[in-house]
Amino acid sequence: MNTGTNYDVAIIGAGPAGMAAAISLTKFGINVVVLDENVSAGGQIYRGVTTSPLSAKPQILGDDYWSGQKLVKEFLESSAERIAGASVWAVSQHTSGSEQSHFEIGYSVNAQSNIMHARHVLLATGAHERPFPIPGWTLPGVMTAGAAQSLLKSTAIVPSGRLVLAGCGPLLYLIAWQYLNAGVKIEAFLDTTPKGRIPNLWPYAFDFMRSPYFLKGLKLVREVKANVNVIKSLSGLVANGQEKLESVTFKSASKNQSIEADHLLLHQGVIPNINLAQAIGVTLEWNDILKCWVPMSDAWGNTNIERIHMAGDAAGIAGAWAAESRGQLVATDIAYQLGKLSLAQRDISVTEHRKVYARATRGREFFDRLFQPAQAFRRPTGDTVVCRCEEITAQQVRETVKIGCTGPNQMKSFLRCGMGLCQGRFCAVTVTELIADERGVSESEVGHYRLRFPTKPLTLGELATLPQTDESISAVVRLKKPV
Repeated sequence: MNTGTNYDVAIIGAGPAGMAAAISLTKFGINVVVLDENVSAGGQIYRGVTTSPLSAKPQILGDDYWSGQKLVKEFLESSAERIAGASVWAVSQHTSGSEQSHFEIGYSVNAQSNIMHARHVLLATGAHERPFPIPGWTLPGVMTAGAAQSLLKSTAIVPSGRLVLAGCGPLLYLIAWQYLNAGVKIEAFLDTTPKGRIPNLWPYAFDFMRSPYFLKGLKLVREVKANVNVIKSLSGLVANGQEKLESVTFKSASKNQSIEADHLLLHQGVIPNINLAQAIGVTLEWNDILKCWVPMSDAWGNTNIERIHMAGDAAGIAGAWAAESRGQLVATDIAYQLGKLSLAQRDISVTEHRKVYARATRGREFFDRLFQPAQAFRRPTGDTVVCRCEEITAQQVRETVKIGCTGPNQMKSFLRCGMGLCQGRFCAVTVTELIADERGVSESEVGHYRLRFPTKPLTLGELATLPQTDESISAVVRLKKPV
């Protein structure tokens, strides 16, 4: 890895969107590099798809997962350069002398930092799970369902002992189904989806029934319900224990209930992974259906910053199929901007990609509205920890608002919320909603964290490994000259 290496396009993330974009760009003869934080390509959805020990038992994870092998194989066989295990911590615009403006990208691999340059940057950073702040969610034995699924995919590790799943959304049912296929016993599935929503969703039902998700989802839910005790319409979810999880308590059918458990998997949907886009300065918008911040981009993935593009779930949650076609759309527009095809050629060449994207997103609004997490589980109270990095509680956030704190960035000065290792990834939406709740205003009015680089933890040792450029040496030499 040489400092100052120049590329036409740098793609950050090797999930479906990043891989599809890279494949498309290389077909136009464009010089592409993909910086991937994971060891193997595939992103979260296809994690370990080419290396999983479960390849001998494909029925456990299902056909949709294994379909990713084709995309990963095509990506790895393309001419796109891939840097695995790369943690990108800075992207900044850079102009040197008469050279055309480009982006300088700081990243680390194996605790060694480096710099590269690219004319265009495509952010395909995917999504992460929405925080699910309930009392006791920091206890050993409690983890996100997505993290547990990653272990299943990449290492075939499953929980031992008494297992409870809690939350809402299609992914939780998929994980339950995969665990059942793997022979794992599930003590209970606590479905936190609020009741009474279906009658309000009829305007979106027809599209959903014509979507590729309807029949698959119906089969999935039926199989889980046939083999697991599914409890609905619950409230007051609490993880109990001293040094580790011992039980899960909740209220259902007006009765307090308790289930002994060794493991609790929590999930209430996914939200865009926006930290890098946020730090670069991409405009964010509060999505009141998804209840999260979403980077603003046009139909071609262009953002408010010229030559910074978005694709996949990082630009709005739509799933793997949509992410792949969105990556192809964005790549085609970048090829046009780089002069590899005309405007007419661009528009004609994406006809099929648009059709695929339309099919992949059909019916999306139905289950986005159906599985919108209940307000009680998004806006905790009392001593429930909100910012895990700094161990800040919901009550502390609410009390700080009462003494005059109006937004998340001011909250940093009071409580250090969002200043820990995760840089707000796992508390941002919760803090915004709590402040909005206490102030009685919209989330858009409250605003979001302002992030600065580095967006990932970076040691002084890593910084010291940065190769020195002629420009940086010259700057230091000038400083040393006597006045």
